[in-house]
Amino acid sequence: MKYIILGLFTAFIFCLGSCDDELTKVGTSIQADSDKISVSVDSFYIEASTVQIDEIYARSDTGLLGEFYDPQYGTLKADYICQFYCPENFKFLHTPIDGKIDSVNFQIFYSSWVGDSLAPMRVQIFPVTKVLERNFYANINPDDYADMQTSWGMKTYTAFDRSISDSVRNATDYSGNPSYYPVITIRMPKEFGQNFYDETINNPSSFNDQESFNKFLPGLYVTNTFGSGNIIEVDVSHLNIYYRYTGVGSQGQDTIIHTLERFNVTREVLQLNRFKNTDMSHLLESSEDYTYVKTPAGVSAKLVIPAKEIAPLIDGRILNNIPLTLYTMPQEEYEYALGRPGSLLIMPEDSVKNFFEDRRVDDGITSFVASFSSSSASYSFGNIANVLKKHIENSPEEDLSLLVIPVRRETATDYYDNVYSTSISHFMSPAGMKLRKDKNVMKVGVTSSKYGRN
Repeated sequence: MKYIILGLFTAFIFCLGSCDDELTKVGTSIQADSDKISVSVDSFYIEASTVQIDEIYARSDTGLLGEFYDPQYGTLKADYICQFYCPENFKFLHTPIDGKIDSVNFQIFYSSWVGDSLAPMRVQIFPVTKVLERNFYANINPDDYADMQTSWGMKTYTAFDRSISDSVRNATDYSGNPSYYPVITIRMPKEFGQNFYDETINNPSSFNDQESFNKFLPGLYVTNTFGSGNIIEVDVSHLNIYYRYTGVGSQGQDTIIHTLERFNVTREVLQLNRFKNTDMSHLLESSEDYTYVKTPAGVSAKLVIPAKEIAPLIDGRILNNIPLTLYTMPQEEYEYALGRPGSLLIMPEDSVKNFFEDRRVDDGITSFVASFSSSSASYSFGNIANVLKKHIENSPEEDLSLLVIPVRRETATDYYDNVYSTSISHFMSPAGMKLRKDKNVMKVGVTSSKYGRN
């Protein structure tokens, strides 16, 4: 049997060798000239510049509060306007004793900050008197929405509260999670809480739904009115109304019970951030080496792809690939220096407004997102050929302008472990960096192909 198998194998090799010349011609010999593919790669340079970004869509479920100066990126002042979620047909769970409210406060919970944690700051709250717009931008004038002559409370604080003992600060729950949560509590007028309760009795229709409630209580403007050197990143805000009611104790006897009604700032309502940047003029000066990016708002990079030059060269060809990677300069190393944003989004400049207002995500056609890679100090967007192809189809006589936008990206993973975006919003944390624009990194290869003879 071994000899038989060896003989068959030898015969197979002999046949294969005798057909070798013909096999090497299979493909090209039977392919018509009209079906042949020619591929070419042309090199172009992208122009990059720093542009001012005044307007960014301000809606977010997080907020910033405070003022901070950076020697490189200037001064940022941040505050916010918030509404409160109200359940439909809300009423107090219990009847306050004698219909009286005990106290009211507004609480700001936060977990991180930028700058000097011991810098003394003061927060102050003012009533919003105008129903807020759904599409709200971060460069508004608070005087147009809030009564700045009527203060509803203030509090001086430091981001790191030294009055909290180490035992409390380091305490954990049964699962080992931290049980201490930094909070700023601002006492509000008791009259506000009393008017609130009276409204539930006298005009219950004000609590029929969220729209009715927003007319009764449009919101609060929360701002920094003293101090500089620190910005806290607000996780959640609460409005608490405290009261007492008569209940039944464990032994069946009447007893006085302390409780509260709490109204939260949630995703169902608006939290609108306002940012004011100053001392940025030097960031807009032309540089041959880099562009600046500063968030929130501030400045960012604008990329111009020479579509007018590319269009005639690829006429009649298929645009296959344009790889784009943006590289960063080393970060500053002084105390409290800003870090880089986690992700960047690029898209045509004229598409930015609708993208954020409509809450879209990157589609790989006209919008592309990239996360920062610490190993290469870069953001890699992959193949952006689709956006240039669409631009040339619509406006071949114009260059393509893309805006670089720092964003916060939430993701999920599909069945095949592919990561995709579930939410994209403006990056609201203080950050700053330089993007390289030297020719080594601004040179891109445009790959195109064509069927038939060259």
